[in-house]
Amino acid sequence: MNLCAHSLWENVVRLRKEAPLVHNITNYVVMNSTANALLALGASPVMAHEILEVEEMVSISRALVVNIGTLSSPWVESMKRGISKASELHIPVVLDPVGLGATSYRAETVSALLAAAPVSVIRGNASEIQALVSSQERTKGVDSLRSSENALEAAELLANRYNCVICISGARDYVIAPDKKGCIENGNSLMTRVTGMGCTASAFCGAFLAVEEDPFSAVLHAMAVMGVAGELAALNSQGPGSLQQNFLDILHNLTEEDLKKQLRGSLDS
Repeated sequence: MNLCAHSLWENVVRLRKEAPLVHNITNYVVMNSTANALLALGASPVMAHEILEVEEMVSISRALVVNIGTLSSPWVESMKRGISKASELHIPVVLDPVGLGATSYRAETVSALLAAAPVSVIRGNASEIQALVSSQERTKGVDSLRSSENALEAAELLANRYNCVICISGARDYVIAPDKKGCIENGNSLMTRVTGMGCTASAFCGAFLAVEEDPFSAVLHAMAVMGVAGELAALNSQGPGSLQQNFLDILHNLTEEDLKKQLRGSLDS
């Protein structure tokens, strides 16, 4: 079954109209680029990690994105409190286990976050998703050593274990729910030369969760917009620098016709 560009476009329109507040407890490497991408998409970003305000900030947000890229003990405590507060208020949560498999501290942190309260979505590259089920899995820093197809079995296991949506980023992006799965085939290899593109994808998952009740559809839509925008941006880019600028411009000017022409993917329920 093919994806529906029209339903995707309806959610893009909702984002632009409603500008939902998306709270990101994310790493300081990508804060600026993630905030700009969310703004270009139509959402309203906030990056607040201070423990004294995190619960209050979650309370006024429509989605929470937790990203473990640059860890510190105070930030981990803020993440736990943020996830717990979001769960209490039925606010969707996206967990991005950046670099999971690189150190034992990251593994301990992700375990603690998943124990704090249920999450709606876990998005990562193949190595990170594999590391969630195998302590033997290793990553090269924050980069994947595997293709997204290698993590499909792990993703299906995790979707059922945590009753959430699992997204595997790669040359193909896979979205796995307990009862269905989908694949997005858009994107461009130049996107891998820009730091934080995966983190932006997680933030987009949060943005679409803010306007779409079905987490599976929200994540599919987020990854589709990422892929289509990256693909179109690469057409007129000379390298990673111009890709970043073009990516933001494409997001800001994205049309339904762009999605109809470019979108490639499938659904399997």
